[in-house]
Amino acid sequence: MANTNSDTKEESKKMDERETIPLLTSYKMGNFNLSHRIVLAPLTRSRSYNFVPQPHAALYYSQRTTKGGFLIGEATGVSDTAKDEYPNTPGIWTREQVEAWKPIVSTVHEKGGIFFCQLWHAGKVSNYDEFQPHGEAPISSTNKRPRKEIPKLVNEFVIAAKNAMEAGFDGIELHGANGYLLDQFLKDKVNDEDDEYGGTIENRCRFPLQVVKAVADEIGADKVGIRLSPFADCVGDDTNNDDPQALGIHMAESLNQLGILYIHLIEPRTMVTQFHKFDTKYLSLEPIRKAFKGTFIVAGGYDRSEGNLAISSSAADLVAYGRLFLANPDLPTRFQLDAQLNEPDATTFSTHDPVLGYTDYPFLQDI
Repeated sequence: MANTNSDTKEESKKMDERETIPLLTSYKMGNFNLSHRIVLAPLTRSRSYNFVPQPHAALYYSQRTTKGGFLIGEATGVSDTAKDEYPNTPGIWTREQVEAWKPIVSTVHEKGGIFFCQLWHAGKVSNYDEFQPHGEAPISSTNKRPRKEIPKLVNEFVIAAKNAMEAGFDGIELHGANGYLLDQFLKDKVNDEDDEYGGTIENRCRFPLQVVKAVADEIGADKVGIRLSPFADCVGDDTNNDDPQALGIHMAESLNQLGILYIHLIEPRTMVTQFHKFDTKYLSLEPIRKAFKGTFIVAGGYDRSEGNLAISSSAADLVAYGRLFLANPDLPTRFQLDAQLNEPDATTFSTHDPVLGYTDYPFLQDI
């Protein structure tokens, strides 16, 4: 009994230390009050059979929801031409898909989470023999593209955004990264347009910015974010860029004018090897961070200490975690306690099992 007071003081001290963990401080993102800075990154899990979200996704996202936590859903196709090389990715262009998303979103809201839908179009990455309507070649940033495609594509994103809001999502993130359609227009090594959509940085950014503006006009700029990877070389050496820093800064300044909620940027260090740390001459995202006036989210191989440093140094407002959050559904709690983490099993990342490697990672109290 003699040690009770000292034990209590020690526990109180530990609680005070936890309260000052940068990743666990609150943050106001536009109209959204976040209880911590740890974001669930969008992760393709390939468990939406025939492109329709499934009931098991409700448990998956619910497990990773905390009150006031921010979750970004897996990449979700905007149309039947948007599918990529991964089978069983979700869509949001049909009535069946919208209705299937509703109970999934509801489970996140029931636990107090904020949930955004990531909208994507795969572009040239698509496997058109299997996934494109009538086996046609996929859409991309090529000078062989019919001129009527641009307005059609913009409208597909707008309709998908409207559908996402109908499904109950709090907002949307446009996928402008990782070598997919919007990114293909941005990168000078893949964009061979010879009109107003190719050549200069301004021209290459034109279509992605048209999509952002149209979606923001439809659902409100305060509900729109975008993911970018200007330093990426994701689908071969034709998706890098001669001056990625200039590209990122130009996009940031242009997005300021549209007043969107956030930019979600992938660190240069993780690009060439797709989310494994990699040395690069670009040491930080600081110039792009300084250029953008809204919420700045970073992603790319962060651990607990690196995430805390990013927040404490104001390098970012929020840090998105992918593989660590995938394997640790209670990641904020583990970071609070500085507890041991489950190791992610890469062999189950994109398999189709509704449980294995999906909803069966143990919580801390179950170990």
